[in-house]
Amino acid sequence: MSSNKETTVDFPQTENKKQILLQTQNLSLLVGERKLLSNISLTVSKGEIVTVIGPNGAGKTTLLRVLLGLIPANSGSIFKKPKLRIGYLPQKVSVDPILPLSVSRIMNLTGNFSSLQIENALEETGVDSLKNKPVFQLSGGEFQRVMLARALLRSPELLVLDEPVQGVDYMGESELYNLIGKLRKSHGCGVLMVSHDLHVVMASTDRVLCLNQHICCEGQPEDVSRHPEYLRLFGLDSGSALAIYSHHHDHTHHLSGDLQEE
Repeated sequence: MSSNKETTVDFPQTENKKQILLQTQNLSLLVGERKLLSNISLTVSKGEIVTVIGPNGAGKTTLLRVLLGLIPANSGSIFKKPKLRIGYLPQKVSVDPILPLSVSRIMNLTGNFSSLQIENALEETGVDSLKNKPVFQLSGGEFQRVMLARALLRSPELLVLDEPVQGVDYMGESELYNLIGKLRKSHGCGVLMVSHDLHVVMASTDRVLCLNQHICCEGQPEDVSRHPEYLRLFGLDSGSALAIYSHHHDHTHHLSGDLQEE
């Protein structure tokens, strides 16, 4: 039986005068006898990028789904800014190649946005020239940029990005993380994202949470990369270990688009 509480709260500004958008206290999730999340407490503030890393099965995607209200936790609390607008990029999106979906159509599947809104969002992510292209013809990097543009359509205060560089080559990963950093500045939004690759994301994140059902360590990227718990999980040669780390997906999301708290 789930007993977690989700509350909207007018948070005071933090010491650095950044408004808190999302905060959890002792969030736990138990499925059968398996504990997927244990006592997770985290905070995401306006204008900051927080990245969750961890090995396979650590609960990274599960944590995001709990925070979005897609899975109920067993215990703990989730606090959100009132009417928090959230843009969500799922880990994996299924698009039937039989469907004649253009980029413009997929942008408007779950909303009623004007052509100008769609064009502006696509321009922000650098793929406005692809608006009439069939989705199944997009490269991995192009598709992720389109999905990121969809997440921007409702002017989110918080972007929740699950493996945003999935299917993107090494050079494209760095470019996409740089783009996320620019969007954070231009929109003034907070970003909570999952990544498997700390050494690539280090320059693009403010704080890192290392997750393995519980938060093993957290802090600035450079500090986490030297933390004993991080090194225990990924090995002493952690940069190389993360660079070749492969992520397996055992689930698929349909095009759910952005979420908005009422």
